[in-house]
Amino acid sequence: MTLPDGFLWGVSTSAFQNEGALREDGRVPSVWDAFPVAGGDTAEVACDHYHRHAEDVALLRELGVGAYRFSVAWPRAAQLGFYDRLVDSLLDAGIAPVATLYHWDTPLAVEQQGGWLDRDTAHRFAEYASVVGDLLADRVALWIPVNEPAMVTLQGYGTGEHAPGRTLLYDALPVAHHLNLAHGLAVRALRAAGARAVGTANNHTPAWPAGPDDVEAAAAYSALHNHLFADPLLRGDYPAELSDRLPLVDGDLAITSEPLDFYGVNYYNPTRLRAPSEGNPLPFELVDITEYPRTDFGWPVVPSGLGEVVADLRDRYPDLPPVYVTESGCSCADLDDQDRIAYLDGHIAAAEQAGARGFFTWTLMDNFEWEAGYSQRFGLVHVDHATQRRTPRSSFAWYRDRIRR
Repeated sequence: MTLPDGFLWGVSTSAFQNEGALREDGRVPSVWDAFPVAGGDTAEVACDHYHRHAEDVALLRELGVGAYRFSVAWPRAAQLGFYDRLVDSLLDAGIAPVATLYHWDTPLAVEQQGGWLDRDTAHRFAEYASVVGDLLADRVALWIPVNEPAMVTLQGYGTGEHAPGRTLLYDALPVAHHLNLAHGLAVRALRAAGARAVGTANNHTPAWPAGPDDVEAAAAYSALHNHLFADPLLRGDYPAELSDRLPLVDGDLAITSEPLDFYGVNYYNPTRLRAPSEGNPLPFELVDITEYPRTDFGWPVVPSGLGEVVADLRDRYPDLPPVYVTESGCSCADLDDQDRIAYLDGHIAAAEQAGARGFFTWTLMDNFEWEAGYSQRFGLVHVDHATQRRTPRSSFAWYRDRIRR
């Protein structure tokens, strides 16, 4: 499968948020199966994509996207036939498959044996990457080994907002290195299997100081959220202020910095920081950004922040590979979702102006939104989770028409 010429239009999804079928075909539990979600929501059915993927591929064909980004569930590694069928269905529809190997669903047994705090997990992940690569490398157009390692580290192990729910603060930093190491090992495994284009999908945010006395706080946050995950991939080092907290072994940085064919940016909003108050163990505090419109999730809508991210990447990494916006979207419940249309219009324009090669909207249909359960709706397609009826929103028609133009 070769990518379409010109700007690449796509949508992004993830396995745990969409598939359901948590107890079928040899799937083992993941950390998210065991994580308590407010309201008692579970992903037991989610969007039932596991059984309805033909219907969903038909929606993708109607939408006219050139690529579909999905993730392969590590807990399904023993039986991957679903992804074999999904990739063939996408190819039959003329849509390029873009596969993510890890979108946060660590097998629970792996977590119980140390999870991403344990260096061995990176090597176990590379073995899994080799198995998936052997199955799909001949047909997948773009590969992303690890999605948003920053969120796994900061929210999963640092603050406990996400699975596995650890609250280690700065003691979570070994997780960052093991995820970066897993990325590099997986790049090698995928290339050995014949993968043609391998990149990443890192979450990036502009770090804005709240005032003139908060510049150091913003820099500390940017080092933690942005540079801790981009530096080892793109220039083979770590931010100096964090490197002594990382369990580096000789040769690791040569692995993390395997050359990439593209760099994926996941962008949702900027972050404003101020100096920490007394007793705060962190070198920064987050400050609400109130002067912009907000999504239903309460996130500020700032399209210019995407251009700021890409510009900063180009300044810091002169050899930055081609950039794709691999995720950007907003939560909006309305069927006539004019706020989502405005969001996409602004962010697509920012992506094009920044010289990105493509834009992947998050997401195709309303899914299981991690710790928020079903309370937040990011989909171009509305899903009635009681009946699984799919109803395209106004933004679906808008995105379809934008692609056609």
